[in-house]
Amino acid sequence: MRKENDQPLKKILQEWIESRRLENRLNLSRIREVWAQEMGTSINTHTREMKIIRKKLFISIESAPLRQELAMNREKIKDRMNEALGTDYLVEVVVRG
Repeated sequence: MRKENDQPLKKILQEWIESRRLENRLNLSRIREVWAQEMGTSINTHTREMKIIRKKLFISIESAPLRQELAMNREKIKDRMNEALGTDYLVEVVVRG
């Protein structure tokens, strides 16, 4: 028997995540997992830091040639990460040293 105030668990969790402002942390965690799987161990070992600020993914890379290569493929990286998140969350990817 259902009550009037019954809501799907997914909706309740989404509201809780938004109220606690945990969306960036949750998405960053997912992105780090996908980054390690998609980019491989060599790129992952040269990655120093990843953070999300205002829906922009900032990636710090140690190797200059690798940084240049990733900077040229920012759109592909953004598309892969958004696909992994299941939504168009990221608006830009910034690769820096």
